[in-house]
Amino acid sequence: MTDIPNLDAEHFRPIDPERLFPAERATHAPRILLLYGSLRARSFSRLMTEEAARVLTRFQAETRTFDPSGLPLPDDAEADHPKVRELRELVAWSEGMVWCSPERHGAMTGIMKAQIDWIPLSLGAVRPTQGKTLAVMQVNGGSQSFNAVNQLRILGRWMRMITIPNQASTPKAFLEFGDDDRMLPSPYYDRMVDVMEELVKFTLLTRDRSDYLVDRYSERKESGQDLIDRVNRNPSSPPPVPSPDSAGLAGELSD
Repeated sequence: MTDIPNLDAEHFRPIDPERLFPAERATHAPRILLLYGSLRARSFSRLMTEEAARVLTRFQAETRTFDPSGLPLPDDAEADHPKVRELRELVAWSEGMVWCSPERHGAMTGIMKAQIDWIPLSLGAVRPTQGKTLAVMQVNGGSQSFNAVNQLRILGRWMRMITIPNQASTPKAFLEFGDDDRMLPSPYYDRMVDVMEELVKFTLLTRDRSDYLVDRYSERKESGQDLIDRVNRNPSSPPPVPSPDSAGLAGELSD
């Protein structure tokens, strides 16, 4: 049972408890970026995101919210566009994220997807989202659905994020906010608080070891340039034999 001829011993690493349970821990407030998926003047995904930011602040987190107004469609501008640069800088700053989308035509909105598509899976050999925590939420105009949060979960996995188990889906969102644009007391409000509480816990639990949690045997076998070529599909490089995860990773880059 110990004979594993296909294993590259040079790049195999036993699990290191000291890296999983570091003695030194970061003490700054968890940094959470919030994205929402609508540009309406009274956007319920924005209002719910604002409520979530208030709760996160109460949990001693530092929050920043990205305004998607003015963000160009993916591939319709260069990466140095001011809104694209702003989004990517916020992603780099964050340790965790909240994605909140309306459900439109049974799916997340194009505005939500455009923001995610502008976040590169790779900048050189660095993956900006890898190891960060993620909470997903959606608002509905009608009955409760989970299509948008299910899609957001798939994208979170694709971006190699630690997507927390809990999620929030609010039906008939127009009934859940008062004239002051604040979310009314309800089980849906309580669920949103649950999700933010869980996000902060997971962020505190993982942020000091996120690099180690996503450190992979298959990628240790590659040189830095090989990794860059693979995830960016450099046309001058011969195509490598992909792993199940890396095959998808190479096909979804925005740069």
